[in-house]
Amino acid sequence: MCRLFCAGRVSARTKRDASMSLQKTIVNLLLKLPDPILVSMAGGKPVVRDGRTLDARFQFIAHSVTKRGPQPELTKEFARQGTEILTMLFGGTLEPGVSCQDRSLELEGRSIPARSYRPSNQNPLAPLLVFYHFGGGVVGSLETCHALCSILAKTIGCPVLSVDYRLAPEHPWPAGLNDAIDSYLWARDHAQEFGAPAGVAAVGGDSMGGNFSAIIAQEMQRRELPQPFLQLLIYPATTILETEGSMQTCADAYPLTADIMAWFMANYLPNSDLGPNLGEDLRVSPALAPSLAGLAPAIVITAGHDPLRDQGKAYAEALEAADVKVHFQCYDSLAHGFTAYTGGVPAADRACRELAAVAARAYRAMGG
Repeated sequence: MCRLFCAGRVSARTKRDASMSLQKTIVNLLLKLPDPILVSMAGGKPVVRDGRTLDARFQFIAHSVTKRGPQPELTKEFARQGTEILTMLFGGTLEPGVSCQDRSLELEGRSIPARSYRPSNQNPLAPLLVFYHFGGGVVGSLETCHALCSILAKTIGCPVLSVDYRLAPEHPWPAGLNDAIDSYLWARDHAQEFGAPAGVAAVGGDSMGGNFSAIIAQEMQRRELPQPFLQLLIYPATTILETEGSMQTCADAYPLTADIMAWFMANYLPNSDLGPNLGEDLRVSPALAPSLAGLAPAIVITAGHDPLRDQGKAYAEALEAADVKVHFQCYDSLAHGFTAYTGGVPAADRACRELAAVAARAYRAMGG
């Protein structure tokens, strides 16, 4: 009976994987069509926000998702499944010359899943990069940033450790953030296990992962500990209090809308006696810090069609005003989450390789 059940389960999984593979093939063939044809199939005219024209492939994907009509009620299960499906359809693959290994970080009282990436061209002087995926603190996994982490490892020539922090609402704030901070400290202290210099690590992430990374740099300063080697902040969420600018003009942008952001925060932040002004906590909104002086050098990347666009730029400007060395770039034609679309959107793949090259130059300039 057990054998029959297991055989049936394997068969169902095989059919599902085959179906997903077929869908991916069809989608990728469609995305190879010329831009004008894709635009004609996705509303007929280019999508322009704040003078920025959305990439035709992103427009086609967004139209394909939204034309299905009203979405089912947004639940954590539905959102997580949807994120993984989109990653399978549009995500890239492991870079040639990069090996990866799943592992568990044994921290005090808990284990955190992680995945390490080691490039064949690893520079023994290059510090370990600890990376945190996107997802509003509610969705996302090691898979959503798999391709990007391998691009970073190969381009920089450094090991990368991707951390699968706990998610809300099962584990509301500050559980995921605490995982991020503790895993960074663990990685810094165990860097030699990855063939990297001891006692130092860079930190990076996209969206919520960028939020965590910015907070980690500030938290190290508050604890009077050494700064990260580098901050890599990709379309970071730096404050939940912002309501103007791109928060309005990109409120309906795919895939991160204002409504979805509100849903994320409703799940991420606990309803408790911590107080109604939790958004003012620097461990939620790092942009509210009274001073950014003395923080690690930063690379800040934003996307043109993203509610978080303006706050990312503002954070880069605030860092620069505090005499922190900053590289800032906005990819005007791309949308939030573009790092997970490297397999289906060539402009997203180029952007990821470009930002990795910027990080590589920063590493070399600082002796890593």
